[in-house]
Amino acid sequence: MAVPKSKITRSKRGMRRAHDSLKAINVVECPNCGEQRIIHHICKACGYYGEKEIIPIVEDIDVDDDAA
Repeated sequence: MAVPKSKITRSKRGMRRAHDSLKAINVVECPNCGEQRIIHHICKACGYYGEKEIIPIVEDIDVDDDAA
């Protein structure tokens, strides 16, 4: 059975875990609609990336009640 040869100090344990923390997400304001979005990603609210529309966003989808 594997047994550690000596105790790992709090300092060594902390140094090993130094890079395990979560990083903050960098968000910017969308130039088209003003919503917050992740940098270098398409805006989920309007579908724009920069000044180009990449994904057309449909506002209302009409669903018939009889079809369901």
